[in-house]
Amino acid sequence: MSKVYLSLGSNLGDKQRNLSVAISEIEQRCGKVELCSSFYSTPPWGFNSNNEFVNLALSITTTLEPLDLLNVLKHIEQVSGRQQKAKSGYEDRPLDIDILFYDNSIINSETLTVPHPRLHLRLFVLVPMNEIAPQLIHPIFHKTIETLLMECNDSTQICKI
Repeated sequence: MSKVYLSLGSNLGDKQRNLSVAISEIEQRCGKVELCSSFYSTPPWGFNSNNEFVNLALSITTTLEPLDLLNVLKHIEQVSGRQQKAKSGYEDRPLDIDILFYDNSIINSETLTVPHPRLHLRLFVLVPMNEIAPQLIHPIFHKTIETLLMECNDSTQICKI
């Protein structure tokens, strides 16, 4: 069994419902949901939109290998209505799921980078992660989530729902 941390976000449609359905799908298809953070309202990061995000963090235990897990998560995104991007960059979406950590692994492939390469820059990831795993140590930076949160320069407003 592997312990995995995920970040989920939605900024289209019934956002909280999108995330709740995704959590159920993850539990059915990927593995046991061990911890789930609160829901957080956050502004878009990296692009302009009038649609606020709802974000959360999950920890799961899974028997799926990293790339198999990624494929299942991408399928869950597509079933939720997420379209394949025609352009590079960020855009509105009903569901976004990112693998933040997979055990203590460091993975650099064409399709997957773990730990997520920008998690330390994003309050919308760090605040929910700090709620469920403040003492988790980043395998590259060798710092806890709590420390990464304190050092983060992101100034966006994050509100617990």
